[in-house]
Amino acid sequence: MVEKGFTDGGSAKVLKIINCSPQGRDASRLPQDRSENVKPAALVRHNALRFYKRNIPMNEIITRKAQPSDLETLLFFEQGIVAAERPFDPTLKEGEIHYYDLAKLIDDPDFAVIVAELNGEVIGSGYARVTQSKNYLKHDRHCYLGFMYVKPEYRGRGVNSKVLDALKQWTKSQGINELRLEVYNDNQPAVRAYEKAGFTPNLLEMRLGL
Repeated sequence: MVEKGFTDGGSAKVLKIINCSPQGRDASRLPQDRSENVKPAALVRHNALRFYKRNIPMNEIITRKAQPSDLETLLFFEQGIVAAERPFDPTLKEGEIHYYDLAKLIDDPDFAVIVAELNGEVIGSGYARVTQSKNYLKHDRHCYLGFMYVKPEYRGRGVNSKVLDALKQWTKSQGINELRLEVYNDNQPAVRAYEKAGFTPNLLEMRLGL
């Protein structure tokens, strides 16, 4: 069974870019003076914010354990993961579904739900779960990783790496030295991202609908 939550995809709220053309859908929001040298203040702010997000110093991004006050954001992240994974799994139910009981996981001592935060904004997440390993394996326990998500506007900035580092540290603190995860085989961007982080393919799950 594939445990959900390994994706860089998903829908998320994004800033709206104002169309500067008088024929655009937001033309009514432009100043009366529509000379080429005039830019709406909203567009100027948006461009400045976009430039900042492209150049975020990594030391400004912190990681911490999730708190109950983060729950609304984490539920939003969960639906982003579900939306991104639907194209890879025809067996998912229609409508709103939930992979996790996030409120419970936050307080579960066998889980570490980690969030990445920038200037008070939660921008990424992931969890590690202490799991009993099969009795024929060399290790008694391992940590299973899931719920990996980064808001689209912050992707490609090393946020996922920061979350993974925090999860690795927590795993070691539990006396565990084995990490495992599952990812859809057709989700090649996610596969490449985890391979880049040092993970290697281990077992391919296959299915047949009858």
